[in-house]
Amino acid sequence: MPKILLIEDDPQVAQLLQITLEQKGHQIYWATSGKEAMRYLPNIDLLALDLGLPDVDGVDLLKRARALRPRLPVLVLTAKDDEYTKVYCLEIGADDYMTKPFSVLEFTARVQALLRRSYGSPKIAIGPLELDSEGYRAVLDGRELKLSKTEFALLRTLASAPGRVWSRSELLEAVWGLTFDGTDRVVDVYINMLRKKLGDDPRNPHFIETMVGVGYRLLDLDRDNNGTS
Repeated sequence: MPKILLIEDDPQVAQLLQITLEQKGHQIYWATSGKEAMRYLPNIDLLALDLGLPDVDGVDLLKRARALRPRLPVLVLTAKDDEYTKVYCLEIGADDYMTKPFSVLEFTARVQALLRRSYGSPKIAIGPLELDSEGYRAVLDGRELKLSKTEFALLRTLASAPGRVWSRSELLEAVWGLTFDGTDRVVDVYINMLRKKLGDDPRNPHFIETMVGVGYRLLDLDRDNNGTS
């Protein structure tokens, strides 16, 4: 589930954009100031930045974001429509630029395009497993799995890097977000639910392997369909 930081001090605009993006399956963090935004920057997939902030120059925040996350896709939102501001923002690190007022549909389309451009296809195929992030569809051996959004997000995270071991805290942050106030044991619960739907045996895993004392990983199904390392 892509995580988007929306920095916008107008609550009406922010709420409209947040609702629209959430309907597309994105996880949204909303900040109204530069200070608040810095908390989220290390853990997001895209930044939508309004230049007109109460506590900091939006251009300065763009520079800081680019220094902290050199490859982070950034969409600048501003009421300034002069060519100099647009060109300058693009030169210092913005990937795209929208002038207010703008269409919510166009905004959403640009966000989707930036995510595709930065992270590749929304579809993942690993051995017999196929995932489509846009449609929240998971297919195993031609059979569609009935997964909740959270189950899908967890499987999609594991499938983004087959063979990589994810700690509970990493999975908790990637799937549930920074604002989740539960314990990391929720990860174990959802892993067990996923295993049942995948028909996986934790004692002889073909899909999700437990790394005792560390976390979980999705076995590389392209390379090894027998559950061995």
